[in-house]
Amino acid sequence: MKNAQDILEKLPQNQKVNYDRVLQKVMADWQEREERPSILLHSCCAPCSTYSLEYLVAHAEVSILFANSNIHPESEYRRREKVQQDFVTEFNKRNGTNVKFISSPYEPKDFMRIVGKNKLQNEPEGGKRCHACFQMRLDIVAEQALALGYDYFGSALTVSPHKNSQLINEIGLDIQKIYDVNYLPSDFKKNNGYKRSVELCGDYDIYRQCYCGCVFAAKEQGVDLKQVEQEATFFLEG
Repeated sequence: MKNAQDILEKLPQNQKVNYDRVLQKVMADWQEREERPSILLHSCCAPCSTYSLEYLVAHAEVSILFANSNIHPESEYRRREKVQQDFVTEFNKRNGTNVKFISSPYEPKDFMRIVGKNKLQNEPEGGKRCHACFQMRLDIVAEQALALGYDYFGSALTVSPHKNSQLINEIGLDIQKIYDVNYLPSDFKKNNGYKRSVELCGDYDIYRQCYCGCVFAAKEQGVDLKQVEQEATFFLEG
């Protein structure tokens, strides 16, 4: 399987990388070799997975890994987990695909331990705390991809205009040096990917959350977490 690092080494140094073009080159290699690889794609929520799945399933066998112990409160985690699983089920039904859904254990203490150990509580959104959170989740998906025999691991996080896709890709490429599995580079928001994800959310009637999930970001944004918990609990009970 094509390793993205082989493509990156041929690009001009000290230049911002267009990871969407890198992905296109990786997929072109699949087509040339008539390969249909398996991908374990991390997803933080159903909205981020919409366009990412639509884009990838034509070229590969894709499974979604919901691994997001950063989400608070637990009721909100469970709501996003269920919405994600329901979307995968409906996506398969409408498109005749066989996307699998996998959910990792909810272990918020792991996230809080990372934040506390590195004193990241007061970091601004998009800062070092987000870096650590990306690292935590991409580590999980790489480990699972290796254990389950996938050809690639990647993340749907790059569809969001609010997430640093350059950083996410750099972390993923570093992680592939540790695990014997290829990282799939991406910038899914390119080519109107984010716009398409919004359209698909409307088409599938998908819940779109108002904060990333992190308790620190929620407080910074003034999110009423009590209301979030009430609404999430009502959704789950309903």
